[in-house]
Amino acid sequence: MGKGAREATARERIAAQRQADRRKDRHRRLATMVTIGTIAVLAIGGGAWYAAARDTAEQQAAAAELAPTTVNADGTVTMARPGVTAPVLDVYEDFQCPACKALEESSGPTIKNLASEGKAKVVFHPITIFSMEPTKSNSVRAGAASRCVTQGAHWPAFHDRLFKEQPSETVEGFPLTDLVAWGKDAGITAPDWEKCVTSQKYAQTQLTQSDKVIREEKITGTPTLKLNGKDLDSNVAFVPNKLRQAVLAAGK
Repeated sequence: MGKGAREATARERIAAQRQADRRKDRHRRLATMVTIGTIAVLAIGGGAWYAAARDTAEQQAAAAELAPTTVNADGTVTMARPGVTAPVLDVYEDFQCPACKALEESSGPTIKNLASEGKAKVVFHPITIFSMEPTKSNSVRAGAASRCVTQGAHWPAFHDRLFKEQPSETVEGFPLTDLVAWGKDAGITAPDWEKCVTSQKYAQTQLTQSDKVIREEKITGTPTLKLNGKDLDSNVAFVPNKLRQAVLAAGK
């Protein structure tokens, strides 16, 4: 093989490698939006559909008007008016998941408002879906910190702050010192709050419980919303008015 041919072959190999690297990078970035190999966002059509959903987002009820919130022993959190047991809206979410942040920005107020109005019993399931770094560790830190919140009155504000401060999926985020500070901003005054967060007391519990929930509830992506045990399509979950109508219909 002549020198020119060898150089051409080398250039082709380099070009092929670069193309492969670009594909890997796209796959890596896409993987941050998936769980167990399934895309979580499910077609937000070039951003236009999501933008429309955000435009129709409801005004969230004031903190004092939110339904009573109970932190359960298994890490789930229930938001419901006394005596309201149905319909049940289960929200499976990961604080590091960009699609979950998108849901929070579009339908988060509707979810909380439905509980506030006594139209639904809402159960939040903060789980860790990521297996790659740094997203896995970011998720675990946030999820473990949320398990340190023992008073329901403070949980919604901390929950919302975590999504507001969600880091990029390509960097290390949710620093422990920030998690402590955000909890204090949310009104948490428990003497063991800082130690619980900084020691990551519930990190392993977060991972173990997440694996159990994903397996038992057959969670294939986040966010996942289930209404009376049945998965809601993303075209309903991400559109506030459609979500409201679905819940109201389930309550009849």
